[in-house]
Amino acid sequence: MIIDLTKMQQGETGIIEEIQAGLAALHRIQSIGLRPGKKIKKVSSHFLHGPQTVKVGHLQVAIGFGMAKKIFVRVERRHKV
Repeated sequence: MIIDLTKMQQGETGIIEEIQAGLAALHRIQSIGLRPGKKIKKVSSHFLHGPQTVKVGHLQVAIGFGMAKKIFVRVERRHKV
């Protein structure tokens, strides 16, 4: 399932599939190590459109809500029976 970064649950991991952003925003996102093909883990998110914290490799970064909405991630969700 492909979802934007804001919809990932805390502790969930996934692979970045696509970044739908303009050239300036794309450059900012890629400069912190977030690129298609990279594995990320959602560490936390803050209440009401606050920053989204993710871990990529050994680096942990906070991304603004608007920028996080432009990052699409393939996650593998297991449904509880």
